[in-house]
Amino acid sequence: MIELFRERFGSAEGLRVFRAPGRTNLIGEHTDYNMGFVLPVALDLATFVAAAPNADGKLRIYSEQRNELLEWDLAAVAGLKPAHQWTDYPIGVAHELVAAGIPLQPANLMIRSTVPEGSGLSSSAALEVSSALAFLAGRPLDPLELARLCQRAERNYVGMPCGIMDQYISVFGRQHSAVEIDCRSLGHRYVTLPAGITFVAVNTMVKHELAGSAYKDRVQECAAAVAGVRQKFPDAQSLRDVTPAQFATVAPALPELIARRGRHVVTEIARVGQFVEASSRGDLSAMGALMVQSHRSLQHDYEVSCAELDFLVDTALKLEGVFGSRMTGGGFGGCTVTMLRPDAVPAFKDAIAAAYHKQFAVIPAIYPCNPSEGAAEVKDLS
Repeated sequence: MIELFRERFGSAEGLRVFRAPGRTNLIGEHTDYNMGFVLPVALDLATFVAAAPNADGKLRIYSEQRNELLEWDLAAVAGLKPAHQWTDYPIGVAHELVAAGIPLQPANLMIRSTVPEGSGLSSSAALEVSSALAFLAGRPLDPLELARLCQRAERNYVGMPCGIMDQYISVFGRQHSAVEIDCRSLGHRYVTLPAGITFVAVNTMVKHELAGSAYKDRVQECAAAVAGVRQKFPDAQSLRDVTPAQFATVAPALPELIARRGRHVVTEIARVGQFVEASSRGDLSAMGALMVQSHRSLQHDYEVSCAELDFLVDTALKLEGVFGSRMTGGGFGGCTVTMLRPDAVPAFKDAIAAAYHKQFAVIPAIYPCNPSEGAAEVKDLS
């Protein structure tokens, strides 16, 4: 990476490299913007940003994947409007840093990523967090504020009304652990996963183009569900405040679509707690069953799945050594995550790839989901 940086920019003096991981969410989908709980893991798939200061007052960003270099006068960055392309993520972060009173410094940046785009493994948050660390160049920022700042970049500049899960897990990931995040208090606890299991992500290779508009629709539909709930439970501030039993008493009075959206969220929030409890007692069957329940809820009540995701889940559940499977991420494509015995992984990969290719004439990408550390500077540049 150093040599390519030097080749691209002419010098690598003062070079520092920062890493931020992607994520897969084990359970708790579309609950984060409803102030609920989520249970993601940070991945060893990550985005790296190499950065070095320059002396000409420019901000330059080079994407290795795209072989594309853009530059701006540093003084003009704060006035840039969204370009509706990949640069919106680092530029959005730059905007939020300036808004937070943290001045930008002239720099050359080079981006390299192993997080596949459009896969539901949060390539955008990995780019935002690694870019923020590169812009900061060692200047301190509280980890929670780092996550919140990157979330604001995506909401305010990119225009995606996302919850905080993706940026949070990219910052707070822990090796060998999942992270249960309370999206209201923004606290978390680390959840040690049982021995005898591993997780594998299978990429449909379908980019989730529909996710942006549908995501905004779901945010509005959940707000409508809350408004309906408050007719009976006036203290409810979000769907987080309603139990599945309580929601069942309200649902008949709601429009059918709004009832289904709300039912997914309240039951999914409950499933996160049940999954953590099952994990603590090593109940692998219960963990797997909860993953399947989550997928069916996303498929039928929240309607963010697609034929390719459903096929991968249904096929996985027929294979030896599989405990559970579900879509992960925003939906309409991207990945499934499957929980299975480690010894079953090689046969699983072969079987799922062959079945998917036969059905859709596409070879899916398959990634191990090894829980990894959160974002940090890379000290060993050898």
